[in-house]
Amino acid sequence: MKVRAPATSANLGPGFDCAAVALDLWNELEVTEGDGVVVEGEGAWELPADETNLAVRAYALVASPSGKRFHFVNRIPLERGLGSSAAAIALGLAAASRGGHSAAELLALGSRLESHQDNLGAALTGGACVTWRGQITQIARTLPLQPIAVIPESRTATNEARDALPSQIPHEDGAFTAAHALLLGAGLAAGSAEWLALALEDRLHEPYRPSALLDDIRANLPPGAAAATLSGSGPTVLVWANDAERCAATLAERYDDHRVLSLSVPERGAL
Repeated sequence: MKVRAPATSANLGPGFDCAAVALDLWNELEVTEGDGVVVEGEGAWELPADETNLAVRAYALVASPSGKRFHFVNRIPLERGLGSSAAAIALGLAAASRGGHSAAELLALGSRLESHQDNLGAALTGGACVTWRGQITQIARTLPLQPIAVIPESRTATNEARDALPSQIPHEDGAFTAAHALLLGAGLAAGSAEWLALALEDRLHEPYRPSALLDDIRANLPPGAAAATLSGSGPTVLVWANDAERCAATLAERYDDHRVLSLSVPERGAL
């Protein structure tokens, strides 16, 4: 059994904890008869090579991993806001399910390991998704703007980034974000680059997760760029481009100590 799962970017500005998009950067898993866990690529020297591996734990939610050998090839950087944990869970669930479960069923199972379902939903189904209360809807297969990831070497622990969020926000900020979230959904569903670019502002989480990289990019958007967002809780920033080649070239020149990846949005995820 061979499966793969994509990187993801959650929130998309105002879609905090509910919206996410899949990215064309894939982790792979091959399950064969035997035993042992082999990890290649990203995290090869730090991820568990035994039954405590997150993907193996996800597999065990559906089927017994006993007598199986798990071989991973990872391309998604860890703790960069690109959904590496969600991809691991999606790999394990998809490999064990063998197409026998719906996305909602696997989302519910995966929630035992990942309480925030937005990344996992997009990793399972692809495209742009909204998740809520165990439900998942793919609202767009493709996007009118192309994402370019600017990935620092530094890392962000999701739990620490979440702890920085306030328990309350001003009513004005809530209304601002609600309006932009509505526009985000409309832009995705209609395939409108104009609406999508206008929607990618937020006052729920981004102001409380300071990012000098995001501020710098927004202050001087490169040619061919329409907007920029923090990817998940960071530190990666996604630049949304209508001229990806020109935009990526400028970003690579400006941030030569970062990885700059010109990506696309796959229509399908791990399932």
